[in-house]
Amino acid sequence: MTGFISTLRTAAQKRAAYNRTVAELENLPLDIALDLNIDRHDARRLARMAVYGA
Repeated sequence: MTGFISTLRTAAQKRAAYNRTVAELENLPLDIALDLNIDRHDARRLARMAVYGA
């Protein structure tokens, strides 16, 4: 049972990190996003890669 709870806790932590990352990328000032070559439409893809890998 503790393995299941641990898995749920890890999934929740990753989801929270994903949501924070998406929000931060979507709210980057335009000049910084351009300097980093980040398109705001790619925020979800980039956050997924950063948090979950691949």
